[in-house]
Amino acid sequence: MTVADPSALEPRLQPSGWLRYFSFSLDHKVIGLQYLVCGFFFYLVGGALAGVIRTELVSPIADFVSRDTYNEVLTLHGTVMIFLWIVPVVNGAFGNYLIPFYVGARDMAFPRLNAVAFWMIPPAGLLLISSYLLAGAAAQSGWTAYPPLSLTTPAAGQVVWILSVLLLGGSSIFGAVNFIATVLKLRRPGLKMMQLPMYCWAMLGTSLLVVLSTPVLAGVLILLSFDIIAHTGFFNPELGGNVVVYQHLFWFYSHPAVYIMVLPAFGLVSEILPVHARKPLFGYTTMVYSIMGIVFLGLIVWAHHMFTSGTPPWMRLFFTIATSFIAVPTGIKFFNWLATLWGGKIALNSAMLFSCGFILNFVFGGITGITLAQVPFDIHVHDTYYVVGHFHYIVYGGTVFVIFAALYHWYPKFTGRLLNEDLGRLHFLLTFIGFNLCFLPQHWLGLNGMPRRVAEYDPAFTTLNQVSSVGALIMAVSTLPLLLNVVVTALRGQPAGDNPWNALTPEWLTSSPPPVENWHGEAPLVAEPYGYGHAPAPALAETRP
Repeated sequence: MTVADPSALEPRLQPSGWLRYFSFSLDHKVIGLQYLVCGFFFYLVGGALAGVIRTELVSPIADFVSRDTYNEVLTLHGTVMIFLWIVPVVNGAFGNYLIPFYVGARDMAFPRLNAVAFWMIPPAGLLLISSYLLAGAAAQSGWTAYPPLSLTTPAAGQVVWILSVLLLGGSSIFGAVNFIATVLKLRRPGLKMMQLPMYCWAMLGTSLLVVLSTPVLAGVLILLSFDIIAHTGFFNPELGGNVVVYQHLFWFYSHPAVYIMVLPAFGLVSEILPVHARKPLFGYTTMVYSIMGIVFLGLIVWAHHMFTSGTPPWMRLFFTIATSFIAVPTGIKFFNWLATLWGGKIALNSAMLFSCGFILNFVFGGITGITLAQVPFDIHVHDTYYVVGHFHYIVYGGTVFVIFAALYHWYPKFTGRLLNEDLGRLHFLLTFIGFNLCFLPQHWLGLNGMPRRVAEYDPAFTTLNQVSSVGALIMAVSTLPLLLNVVVTALRGQPAGDNPWNALTPEWLTSSPPPVENWHGEAPLVAEPYGYGHAPAPALAETRP
């Protein structure tokens, strides 16, 4: 690589030490960690809101919070967990940190836009969770904000909710444009697309979904705000509006949003499994095509959320078939992961345990998803706790388990220290037991008719709701070993060295933590990021003076 201006390789002047994480930094690694820490803060907020929900549901009457307060908590919980925890972390945190390494770049394509994308998130999140104080009442219509409910609940809180989500959607679009440009235009000379680590493909597919679907959400929320503030009639049935049109536009984004959360998790787990199984990733080419297949199919399955909304028979048939087909590329990935593990020298460390937990949880969530694609069954369980259980097996059992796996895997890269494995295994055990104890009984509750989004229910459902609440308590306790682990490791953790896993992907072929410009000298060309057993690892010395 020829550099016309040698000063281009000099580190940019930025605040040093911990202060750089509170600055408007242009370093993709700093921005990635800002996303991670900010997201985890909102995870604790969303978890506290979940605790309020499960405490209320211990008994069949509304005796912990009022019904209106329950609706506010429910709305904020869903919005915080999706838009402020999962999406920013699996996309923004790990995407920002890893993608430039994987393509051999020194930063993202648009560093300033990258910083702006992050700094839109904290004010949007604080605006959302403070809406009760700002507006007198938070939004009460759920994270879907269906009219006419969203038109009849307190207007100020709903408008604040819309403004917050619009800011978060803008942040996602800025980040997606950056990822697409970085992957397609900043690749190191000689690095081909089919030599990229799988996470690059996952982020490329995710970013395409964000760019294509998020503007639709922005448009429909702006129209909804017009109905609330200016009393227009886009979705108000009293003024000739059509509430079903809102559902079509909302779900055109919000079902791809599931894949916006899950596809990056697929990419991250595809990076973790080969390293800790010491085997190449099985079926690289089929994994790439399955990601692109999910992107395409993910855009044409939205109306399976609307089988009870008066959809005509031909539409029900089309979306049943399309939704069933999306299980094919997902199944391909599942069998490729199993084939990667088969016969490998598996290290059962925390990263691998959470990855395997993800596979188990996601398979169960996928099976229940196929059942929901069938019209007769979906009509029976629509808006029941069966859907709540399925949804959490996908987004928590799938995505959040991978976030934890990725944290244990890449923490040495972030800090140069190894997290404690005993505390990590305790974290996994409590999380896995608590998660399944919380959400598995909800499928039975839904099959027997318990509606979701209610603070009061039939006393016949009391026992299983109490079991579910105990599981939620165990999940809350599981956060303590993680927090203790991070604090203790930061103070006196075991030094990790530059490449503690002997991995082959490019981020491990420089120092840990990396220098500002990622490498001292030319970026390494890694043609086989999963070449375990049949390709020598590129020498670390090649990337340093």
